[in-house]
Amino acid sequence: MKVFTMFTALFLVAFLSASSQKTPAAWESTEDFITYNRTIEAIRENGRVGIRFNESKGAGMAWLKNKEFTGGTIEFDTRGRDVMQKSFIGIAFHGTGNDQYETVYFRPFNFHSQDPVRKIHAVQYAFEPRFGFEALRNSRKDEFEAAIEPSDISATDWFHVKIQVKDNRIRVFLNNAEKPCLDVETLNPSPAGKKVGYWVGNNSNGDFANLTFSE
Repeated sequence: MKVFTMFTALFLVAFLSASSQKTPAAWESTEDFITYNRTIEAIRENGRVGIRFNESKGAGMAWLKNKEFTGGTIEFDTRGRDVMQKSFIGIAFHGTGNDQYETVYFRPFNFHSQDPVRKIHAVQYAFEPRFGFEALRNSRKDEFEAAIEPSDISATDWFHVKIQVKDNRIRVFLNNAEKPCLDVETLNPSPAGKKVGYWVGNNSNGDFANLTFSE
């Protein structure tokens, strides 16, 4: 009996510890999100259960309900399209509302551009509204943008994203790469917001799945 009790206690400790470290979005149901400036629908495809944004003007979000993110690691899968200026897809975090948040997003139409300038504008970090991409390009050109790595990621296929938000830095890893494709200092060192959710940009739709985050 003592052995069984000890085993049960150890199992509960391990389970609770794991639960506190990683918070999955339950089945990616549309009911798990509060949307802004978009509608979303559920999708099921090749084992992925996720959501799809419609295309519309302006930025749109799907904030996770009753979940908070203060720092740590965010992971998700996403898929865009190879259409110029119509595929901005990513994540918003440390949001205080629909107008103020940090974001990491991707421009799949730039992934394999023959234009070297466009190619290094494939992944972007920004802190809206003060430090959007235009303000950053004007004041700190190319510091918060980069090319994708690995470089063979398709512009129209699913890819995996891991974002580390730690020690005042934002590091972005794609498809389980060991080296980040983007490693920048945060523009929001004392975040007040805790909202987290999927993000799409102007004239963009997008597919998302498997969102998790850990402290």
